[in-house]
Amino acid sequence: MSERGSDRGSERVGERGTERGDVRQRILDAAATLLETQGRDAVTTRAVSAAAGVQPPTIYRLFTDMRGLLDAVTSSGFETYLRNKQDQALTDDPVRDLRTGWDLHVRFGLDHPAQYLLMYGQPAPGHRTAAAERAMQWLRMLVERVAAAGRLTVSAETAVRMIHAVGTGVTLGLIGTPPEERDLDVSRRLREVTINSVTGAAPTDGRDHAQRAAGLKAVLDGAAGLLTPGEHALLGELLDRLADADTPSH
Repeated sequence: MSERGSDRGSERVGERGTERGDVRQRILDAAATLLETQGRDAVTTRAVSAAAGVQPPTIYRLFTDMRGLLDAVTSSGFETYLRNKQDQALTDDPVRDLRTGWDLHVRFGLDHPAQYLLMYGQPAPGHRTAAAERAMQWLRMLVERVAAAGRLTVSAETAVRMIHAVGTGVTLGLIGTPPEERDLDVSRRLREVTINSVTGAAPTDGRDHAQRAAGLKAVLDGAAGLLTPGEHALLGELLDRLADADTPSH
């Protein structure tokens, strides 16, 4: 094939790829609009294909089935969520950044309730989209910054689980409450209770051992070359145990 013919072939392949991407995006936009305006039951193959201007087999070709399409819509929603989080400018106060992250999470749920319900309303054990995993990684990063500053009173993993569970619960509760009856101060109060329960301003409350252990665990990987794999694993386990231990009696 001549060089010119090869270039034309590449252009055609590129055009087909662009066209496929455009069709895929039309389907995603149509499904997201139906989801937001009419709810989950309105997102059917017939309704989505009509709204997107495609034939029903196109949906199956691009997404395999409706579960695949809904997963893609969920991932698209998470991408918006992640862009909002990544727009968050980190400060020199990691606890303040954790509070800001909480508020962004709740706001996304209230702004996009149908997508949020897809993401969190019916969790499937063992099933988490790649975008959902990235969102958890962002939360984990915020928590580990608090740990590295020596301000966690539990292990980083315990803090992540607590914040995720309470933040998700309060958001679902607010979504299920009629807008005119919503009390957004509930989110603020639960935010403060939860974050205060896993952090401390200074090691003066009998939990200094936990704060020090969580802080050391956060930087443990930096000393990996000084320890054998077995020593590293054992020390990590002991530090987590200290970080999660109740205040010792005196």
